[in-house]
Amino acid sequence: MENLDSKKLACIIARTLDDNLGKNISVLNISNVSSLADYFVIVTGDSTPQVRALTENTAFRIKELFQRLPLKTENDAKNRWNLIDYGDVVVHILHKEEREAYAIEKFWNNAFCVSEDEWKELSKEYSKY
Repeated sequence: MENLDSKKLACIIARTLDDNLGKNISVLNISNVSSLADYFVIVTGDSTPQVRALTENTAFRIKELFQRLPLKTENDAKNRWNLIDYGDVVVHILHKEEREAYAIEKFWNNAFCVSEDEWKELSKEYSKY
């Protein structure tokens, strides 16, 4: 298995979310502003079933590819904001209304944003399509 650093994992997670029709994907390098993780991957789901599906499909795909399980997952009761915590990468899967209300990117505005072109390039061999 290849050496999977946190940036590569974050990019592969973004690709997986994109393959599953997640919207408005952001990959933030927060390593310079927080000790919580190295990267946040943030995505919007259009509906509560999609938020749930994005959460389940992402955890399954990372387990399938790398035999890596999350350290923790958190789901709110209504599947409006789900979290998958891999330690170095934390995935936020939000319903569009929660995404707008909580504006995570604004809170982490000192973080470096990985461009969509870059995360797509770094994860291209993991695309399902």
